[in-house]
Amino acid sequence: MQIQKISHEGWPHNAALSNSHVELIITLDVGPRIISYRTPRSHNVFKNYPEQMGGSGESDWMIRGGHRLWIAPEVKATYAFDNSPVSHEMLPNGIRMENAPVAPWGLRKILTVTLAEDSTEVTVHHRVINESSSPVEISSWGLSVMAPGGLEIIPQPELGEHPGPILPLIERGAPLDGFLPNRLIVPWPYTDMTDPRLRFGSEFITLRQTHDGTPIKLGLAHKEKWVAYLNGETLFVKTFDYVAGAAYTDLGCNFETYSDQNMLEIETLSPLRNLQPGEAVEHTEKWYLLGDAPQPPSLQEQDLGDWIAPLLAKLGV
Repeated sequence: MQIQKISHEGWPHNAALSNSHVELIITLDVGPRIISYRTPRSHNVFKNYPEQMGGSGESDWMIRGGHRLWIAPEVKATYAFDNSPVSHEMLPNGIRMENAPVAPWGLRKILTVTLAEDSTEVTVHHRVINESSSPVEISSWGLSVMAPGGLEIIPQPELGEHPGPILPLIERGAPLDGFLPNRLIVPWPYTDMTDPRLRFGSEFITLRQTHDGTPIKLGLAHKEKWVAYLNGETLFVKTFDYVAGAAYTDLGCNFETYSDQNMLEIETLSPLRNLQPGEAVEHTEKWYLLGDAPQPPSLQEQDLGDWIAPLLAKLGV
């Protein structure tokens, strides 16, 4: 694995992490932010906003694209500027970046990125420290802004059957799992559940990014650990955890996805914590990339499941 300092898209200070499988580019002039992730022969999986590349010191918050660390729930502090250079520490297999806390909120964001020696696996650790003088209830929030034109694939819990009358089960002391919910789906107010870009199957939810249509956003209590995004022949997979019994923001979501005419976001959240001064909240994602993925024969449940299972196995997910 190699780590180099390079110029990129108008920013003079960037870290490029690479091995024979993938390359990551992380800008040090703003952030903390990962701006590119790709195989040697594939395109950057992330959306970049060309008019915002190379900029810094703006008086407004800039989306820029790539992957960023945010604060949830979405309030004014979420949009604290990340438009100035980050301090950083080079690691044997990656980099740790942090920003100075922005007044008046006093939240320090630390993003640690490491690349495996001989695979596409990237570990992204998000950490937010409360350096103010007052408690604050927040989650760490990781957002990957994906390049347009792809298909997001979200696995659902295994479909069960109605267990029959409940009274005989109670009398026998049998498990009552079949009478309890096993999924939580939270739509945002502007989300039309009949939108043709969005498909609810028995095994998967799929969301296609297109250049038309209105914004759409969903959140889930997602226990299936992975979400994928297929764009051309490039398959991006993100894995993350769900902590049973923990409180999550946005009615209980550890995963959220948003799409508009420009991009699609794959978002993960830590449990919600009431941080005393000096305390931190954190969570971790892992990324995987396949640059020569075949196309699924169809979006029918059986076809999609049979198509993605060997690809996940190939990536070690």
